[in-house]
Amino acid sequence: MDILLLQIFIPLIAAIVILISGKSVKGSAGILSLIPLAITGYLYANFVPDASTQFLVNLPWIPQFGINFYAGVDGISMILLILTNVLVPIIVLSSFKQDIKNEQAFYALVFFMQTGLLLVFTALDGFLFYVGWEVALIPIYFICALWGGENRIKVNLKFFVYTIAGSLVMLLAIIYLHIQTPNNSYDIAEFYKLDLDPVTQGWIFWAFFLAFAIKMPVFPFHTWQPDTYTEAPTAGTMLLSGIMLKMGVYGVIRWLIPVAPLGFHDWGQTALILSIIGIVYASVIAFTQNDIKRLIAYSSIAHVGLLSAGIFAWNVQGLQGAMIQMLNHGINVVGLFFIADIIIRRMNTRDLTLLGGIAKPAPALAAAFLIIVLGTVGLPLTNGFVGEFLLLMGVYNYNIYYSALAGLTIILGAVYMLRMYQKAMLGKTNHLTATFTDLDRTEKSVLFIISVLIIVIGVFPQPVLHISEAAVSNLIEQVNQKILVQ
Repeated sequence: MDILLLQIFIPLIAAIVILISGKSVKGSAGILSLIPLAITGYLYANFVPDASTQFLVNLPWIPQFGINFYAGVDGISMILLILTNVLVPIIVLSSFKQDIKNEQAFYALVFFMQTGLLLVFTALDGFLFYVGWEVALIPIYFICALWGGENRIKVNLKFFVYTIAGSLVMLLAIIYLHIQTPNNSYDIAEFYKLDLDPVTQGWIFWAFFLAFAIKMPVFPFHTWQPDTYTEAPTAGTMLLSGIMLKMGVYGVIRWLIPVAPLGFHDWGQTALILSIIGIVYASVIAFTQNDIKRLIAYSSIAHVGLLSAGIFAWNVQGLQGAMIQMLNHGINVVGLFFIADIIIRRMNTRDLTLLGGIAKPAPALAAAFLIIVLGTVGLPLTNGFVGEFLLLMGVYNYNIYYSALAGLTIILGAVYMLRMYQKAMLGKTNHLTATFTDLDRTEKSVLFIISVLIIVIGVFPQPVLHISEAAVSNLIEQVNQKILVQ
């Protein structure tokens, strides 16, 4: 069997095994989550870091409609495979101490979602990409609806309506592109070859951008995110923030800009400005938050705003910064939400004003929390520094004034993240925090893995950057040539 098919469908098989087995569910889920990671390790070891697409699978699916199961991996996809298959085992491990009703259904939905994510990140067929896009949405909807907080139904409905609306507009664009190809194909290479007029490319740009901007989210399409992140169970929040929003980022890089280069030429600056507005807006809102989960949610909007701005600057520095920052943001935000979950489970509150002094009874937690916060604010020798430096350089090469505004994410981010750390960890203990217990073995394992990744990627970013460099340069050159021809 083809190795890429195994990579995509092993999580689906794992979901079925979990549903059937019924015994030692958490342990089984932990072991099964490592199989896709091992396959990713094999793919990485055998991957040639050039501009080609490797491990190709091209099987007839619905041939009478020009639909194939067509998937492959290039340097851009490889980063997302690593992100997905590293984070899923961490997320599964982090859930071991939580009291989850109907564990079989919960972990099966996690693995089912993983299959959808892997389809999105490897699909080279427009219809297959859309199927993966929707397949990833269904499990997270049920995870949030069944295991979320008190307001989960109302909040989840808003999230679902937002994402479905964006998806349907994107589907219309995909169908239109399919009809325009000479052989009525959904092949992404055929989409790239289309020579559409600027007006048509303009509406295609916005059709794709709406779907991707909602998922990321980019201002002003972000309003579903803080409530959803707050009400979702911790594992659901980790999946949404750590991996699922990268579907939108990846979509912009792989599908939006290369398919509609003239639309990007006309409207890319508008998208970049919206991204920068989101950075400043979300950072200011984060200042006012005393709910630890909402603060992290708004910080995610700000960091993704910089990520988006770097992409729409469309140069090697910005795009390479986006590639490594997708990985970094996923690691860091999963760590932050796990820390928040530990505090909430022990203190039964999300209110930072009721905390303080936790570092005294829980020094191991405080140390891990500090490493994650420093990685998030981009301290040199942590993973966040490399990504933010490249992203800001990319925006600077596009426009110096935009880079000055985008750079506020570093200053403002440091203020609200360190403020969060200070309120929770430092100062005197109170009647709630005096009896706070430090990390147990499982929690230490999760935070140790995350802390090591933050430092290792910060010190040695080249193995990550090297994977995507050729693919990024090739994609930028293709798009720029189409724009210059016009």
